[in-house]
Amino acid sequence: MEPIEYKWKDRKRHLGLPLSFTRYRLSEDRLFYETGLLNLKCDEVLLYRVRDLQLSMSIIQRLFGVGTICVISSDQSAPHLDLKNIKKPREVKELIHHSVEEAKNKRRMRTMEVMSDDRDEDGYHDSDMDDDVID
Repeated sequence: MEPIEYKWKDRKRHLGLPLSFTRYRLSEDRLFYETGLLNLKCDEVLLYRVRDLQLSMSIIQRLFGVGTICVISSDQSAPHLDLKNIKKPREVKELIHHSVEEAKNKRRMRTMEVMSDDRDEDGYHDSDMDDDVID
């Protein structure tokens, strides 16, 4: 078995320094989350299941050059994964975005947003829905 090659690695940072036991890694097709020293917890999200990426940077995070990326996916074990206090968050978000698009293209997947015209008497939509469609 070949070792996994990572496109990006980082740790959760405190005051801009990587002083934690939480590690994040990005490979060609998966995003890994690992935390703990004695009791290790590992989880991963398949990139083709990622639905949305959000970036947040508080004033304190901006002072230390870090930010939090929220990964929203259709993965059962980690539907909402926060990559907290990572260095260069804008660049990392773009790297994850491009990796997600590559993973979806390899699987020939497209994401479609379907909006129904079911409006109530106030003119508001009752439901919005995202569907993954496989060619």
